[in-house]
Order: sequence, then C-alpha cells, then structure tokens
Amino acid sequence: MINDKVLGIILGGGQGSRLYPLTESRSKPAVPIAGKYRLVDIPISNCINSDIKRMFVLTQFNSASLNRHIKNTYHFSFFSSAFVDVLAAEQTPDNKTWFQGTADAVRQSMHHFLRHDFDYALILSGDQLYQMDLNDMLQAHVNADAKISIATLPVTAREATSFGILKTNDENEITAFIEKPGEDLLPEWTSQVSQDMQAAGRNHLASMGIYIFNRDLLIELMNDPETIDFGKEIIPQNIHKHKTLSYQFEGYWTDIGNIDSFFDANLGLTDDIPDFDLYHNVNRIYTRARILPTTKISGTKLNRAVIAEGCLINAASIEHSVIGIRSRIGHDSEVISTYMMGGDLYQNLDDMALKQSKTPMGIGDRCFIKNAILDKNCCIGDDVKIDGSKHSEDVETDTYVIKDGIVVVKKNAVIPNGSEI
Repeated sequence: MINDKVLGIILGGGQGSRLYPLTESRSKPAVPIAGKYRLVDIPISNCINSDIKRMFVLTQFNSASLNRHIKNTYHFSFFSSAFVDVLAAEQTPDNKTWFQGTADAVRQSMHHFLRHDFDYALILSGDQLYQMDLNDMLQAHVNADAKISIATLPVTAREATSFGILKTNDENEITAFIEKPGEDLLPEWTSQVSQDMQAAGRNHLASMGIYIFNRDLLIELMNDPETIDFGKEIIPQNIHKHKTLSYQFEGYWTDIGNIDSFFDANLGLTDDIPDFDLYHNVNRIYTRARILPTTKISGTKLNRAVIAEGCLINAASIEHSVIGIRSRIGHDSEVISTYMMGGDLYQNLDDMALKQSKTPMGIGDRCFIKNAILDKNCCIGDDVKIDGSKHSEDVETDTYVIKDGIVVVKKNAVIPNGSEI
C-alpha cells in the first residue's frame, strides 16, 4: 500500500505572531478550535483517516502544551509502527539557529526522518482547516511518476492576489509559479479547472501549502542551506527541473493563521450546514478523549450555538457562538458571535462560594459579550460588557487585545465586575 511508504511531516510554523495573543503561551498547533479540538488535530486526523500513521510535528515556540496534548491523545498499538512525535528546534554542533523557514525546519530535522523507511514525504501545514483524502493525492503522484506534487485550490481573481498561484498544462503538470500576483497579471495566470469551478469564477490555482516529495529528491534539495522556504524558493526553483504535479482539491479549505480568519472559521461551525463537517462518519476529527459530564443548560435561549461537553449554562441567550469544554455562563447573560474556549479544569465549590472576593472562572451574571474570543480559563465578572466592532481601534492591555474589531481576552485573564470593553 502507498500509505505504508509515506512519512507525514506537519509544519507547526513560527512564533505565531498573527494569532497573538492566542499564541502567547502556546505554540500555534496547540491553539484550541471548535470548542474541544486543537489546530494540530486537523492534519493529524487527515493523515489517520488516510491510513498514514507515521507523523512528525515540527515546532519551536512554547511547545510544552503541544507535547502534552499529543502525548495524551495519540496512542497506537505497541505492535504497530504508528507514531506522532513532536520535534522542537534543537541546537546541534552543526546548527545553532532556530528554524528559518519551512524548508529549513525540514532540513534541520532530516536526521530524524532518515531513521525511518519511506519513499514519499507528505508535508502539511499545521494551521489549516480542511478534510482531504490524502490517498487520492498520493495515488495521483505515483500514477503521474511525479517527483513533487502540490495540492492546489481553485480561487477567484480577488482571492488570487493573496496566494502563490500556479499555472498548469493539460496533464496537470505545473509549468510556472508566481507569489501573490498583482491584479494586472492575473489574466495570464488562469488554469484548466472543472466546470463547477469555472461557473464559480474560480479559474486560478492557489498553492495550499501541502506537498509530496520523493525521498531521494527531498534529500538532494535539503543539501542546499541557502533555500529556507518551500513556497518562496524550493517550489519556484524546481518546477522546471523535476516533474511537478498539481493535485486539484475542490472541497472546503481555509488558512486560519490570523485572528480574523480563526474567528470566522470557528463561528462558521454554527451554520446549519457548515462548510467544515465535524459530523462526517468517515472523515472524523480526533482529539483527546476527556472524561467529562454532559452539559447542563437552564433557562437559556439557544440559536446557532455549538456547545461542547461539561458546560454549566444559565445564560439568557447564546447566539452564533461556540462554547468550549467546561464553560460556565451565569444568569441573565447574553453571548453573541463569540468563541469561548472554556476551562482546563473545574473550580471547586469552595472557590465558587468566594465570589465576593474572587472572580470565578467563566462568564458571570448579567454580562453582554459580543464579537469576542475568550481564551482558556478567563474569569469574567458580573455586569461586564464586551462589545467588539469593526470600528474598534486595535488595542493591547494586560488582559485583552482588540484585533480587526474582535476582542480577544487573554488566557487566565480576570475582567472585574462592571468592566466595559
């Protein structure tokens, strides 16, 4: 089987500054999504669903929580070769620097990869939301006798200026590449796409940052320390030297590397028919199996709400919001267009009884929360108003950040009674 010959390499990215403050104390792959998962669960689940069960996750910043999540989540049989290992940037006698780019991260980790027997390296990003049968891409790569394959997504002209755009021939071989082309160049950068994509005006092929390299070629390319990034250097420099295939993907895919896209992707899960299907019988998303009680809701009006397990909710209403594990919301509070990540643990009854001197975890009574992300373990007092708006100026304080009109309350932050943001 092809997937027995594949090694998965998941790129965790750099410091994650675009997702700050969610990455203030954790690496980007460890950021919670959809109320109960972590970003890294997406590429790992895509690999597991495709029977690819040997994976490395490459990261370098704040990797403790990522290590803990992977250690507590992905357990395989002692009698199989399956594993998910985290590789953090490490200083060696030959290298004393952090990862300088995506290709440099792979280069610095090659000595770990080469201890394993594989024919193909599947390189994935750790900050994308999608569901793909990676076997189809691998089979297309093998059938075409390609040396490199790139997953591509048909996009509109308006979207194309934000991506690396590829041009293909009739056999789906990539013949040219340009990074974030200007609008005036786009008419020259159309490719053959399906009729459905043409009808939607999606005539340009964008790189999804998902690659397959033949083992021998990857080893050869990693010998050049001057090339540090796949998208900016490795791909443009090699499409004319080695047969490079475009694998077109027409499903849902989004890069959730910044606060705005992260917020939209999470709230999109509240749609009646969401683009990202968490309820699929085959393409499941795996995560840590927690032993949590059911959620208890009393007197709350719910509309387009996704609520994880273990919550205690007495709110007046929750609308167009995702409520994460172990969340507590007090009486008469309104929560609108908000992602509440929940808590890492429950407070005991004695702590809750000290409400007069200590703000309990969760959202208090009579609060109004709108257009916000509440990171883990937030303590929002009573009568607090948080109202994000596109007209809000970007601000950072010790307890919250406003980005793109979204109020992001930091992990473990305490917002006192009666505060207004």
